[in-house]
Amino acid sequence: MFSVLFSLCLVGITHVALADKVCPRPPEVPLATININKEAYIPGEHIVYRCNPGYIPQSSSSRYICPSSGIWPTVIFKCIPKKCPYPGPLNNGEIHVTDLNYLSVIRFSCNTGFVLEGPTSSLCQAEGSWSESLPICHPVICPPPPVSEFGVLSYHKIESGETFVFQETIRFSCLLPFAMFGSETATCQADGSWSPLPECKSVQCPRPEPIEHGFINFAVRTTFHYQDTVSYGCNPPYIMDEASESRCEKTGTWSNKPTCKAPCNIPVEKATVLYNGQKIKAKNLKSIQHAETIWFFCKAQDCSYKTPTQCIDGQLSVPDCYEEHNWFISWFKKDPADMTPCSN
Repeated sequence: MFSVLFSLCLVGITHVALADKVCPRPPEVPLATININKEAYIPGEHIVYRCNPGYIPQSSSSRYICPSSGIWPTVIFKCIPKKCPYPGPLNNGEIHVTDLNYLSVIRFSCNTGFVLEGPTSSLCQAEGSWSESLPICHPVICPPPPVSEFGVLSYHKIESGETFVFQETIRFSCLLPFAMFGSETATCQADGSWSPLPECKSVQCPRPEPIEHGFINFAVRTTFHYQDTVSYGCNPPYIMDEASESRCEKTGTWSNKPTCKAPCNIPVEKATVLYNGQKIKAKNLKSIQHAETIWFFCKAQDCSYKTPTQCIDGQLSVPDCYEEHNWFISWFKKDPADMTPCSN
């Protein structure tokens, strides 16, 4: 009888001991599930952690076995969000990104002067792709400039194409005799309007004034408009050393009024001068034209050197180094022009 009671107690104790060795419910891992989820696991039974959709394991330790001790080993399994690839670039626009993880939202915008066509945002999905494809940023289109087909202001496109897009520039012209006031170009702006257009205005200039010692060629007209021209001439021996043509400007004035320049008399007679590369007696030369240059010969010790002087509208100065002798002294003094040139 005692032996039977002892056996029953031993079986009970063994059963309790074995019951204490089962593994309890395994620890939960955020963003993950277990393939077999129950209250207790017998030794040798294994479980596998799997990440929820949109997440991936950070480590490869996903399988765990219930040991005979009934205590699960330390679970190091961890899930992290999937990442979507960077979707850019967005031509003429910007992608606003906080991060690229699962469930993140990116937003799209276009640069100034461009209009967005397509989605304004996209969601990073569980499989690691974006819910929307990239939009397109189209340039703003301006209407044709408000220019009358039969007006005096016209324009032409600089770039090719039929439409006028953001930052495109057109160039204007006015029909003569109208003059342009304002910028000759206009640009398509970000709001779809044009920068200020120029104006064409009629311009008249007064009758050109006569010039002293000169004349105006064929100045028989009574009215002169923008871009009309007249040409001047000088009576001999006067000459003109500037533009002989004058143009009616948009300001209503003439571009220039030329002057006729006087020749210069040679103020000495006995000098030998160098003119156009040749030695010549001043009394034979008598005068030179405005802006022409002659060279006087000046004496040093036993040599001579040349000094230039230029005719400026009737005024010619004799160099200080030149000495003119009377006819008597000239018989005894050698002309500097016939002396040996001085070396530097």
